[in-house]
Amino acid sequence: MKQFLKEIKQCTICKAHLPLGPRPVVTAHPNSKIVIIGQAPGTKVHESGIPWDDQSGKKLTEWLGVTIEQFYNTENFAIIPMGFCYPGKAKTGDLPPRPECAPEWHEKLLTKMKNVELIILIGAYSQTYYLKDKMKRNLTETVGEYKSYLPQFFPIPHPSPTNRFWRAKNPWFEELVVPVLRKKIGELLEL
Repeated sequence: MKQFLKEIKQCTICKAHLPLGPRPVVTAHPNSKIVIIGQAPGTKVHESGIPWDDQSGKKLTEWLGVTIEQFYNTENFAIIPMGFCYPGKAKTGDLPPRPECAPEWHEKLLTKMKNVELIILIGAYSQTYYLKDKMKRNLTETVGEYKSYLPQFFPIPHPSPTNRFWRAKNPWFEELVVPVLRKKIGELLEL
C-alpha cells in the first residue's frame, strides 16, 4: 500500500489542467474500515497536503462524532477524493473534481483494502459515480434515502460552509441522519 500511495502522489495525469499543479491528497491503509469519498482538495488542503484540513473537515468530524486523532488514523478512515488535486476556482466555489482520478485510481485502491465496512459518499460527484442509476433525482433525495444504500454506502451532503443554505433548508439531515451516521461510525470503530 505504501508503494502504491507513493505512486499516486507522483501522478501527473491532469497536470496541464491544474492551476496550482499536481499535489495528490489521498490516505489509505490495508486495514481501513471506512472510506470517505469527497470531491477534491481546496486551496488550504492543497497547501497543507492534509485531507479535510479546513472548515469542511471540522464539520465532517463533528458529523462523524470522532476526534481528529480518530479521523486521521488511516486504519479507521481512508480518504479518497473523486479528484486528488485542487481543480481550480469556479464562479462560486471550486471547479468540479478532475474526471481522470476516480477511473484511474479508485478501484485499484479499494481492492487493496480488505476490511472496508462502509463507504461515505460526500456530495453529488461521488454519489453519481458510485450509485449510478440507483441515485435519486438529486442529492437531497439521495441523502434522504440513505438507508436504501446501506450497508455499503452512506450518502451525505458536503460539509462545506458554502453548503450552509442547503443545511438550513434541510434541518432533518442534522436532526435525523447525523445521529444514525454517528452511531454507525461508533459501531464500526468500536467507540
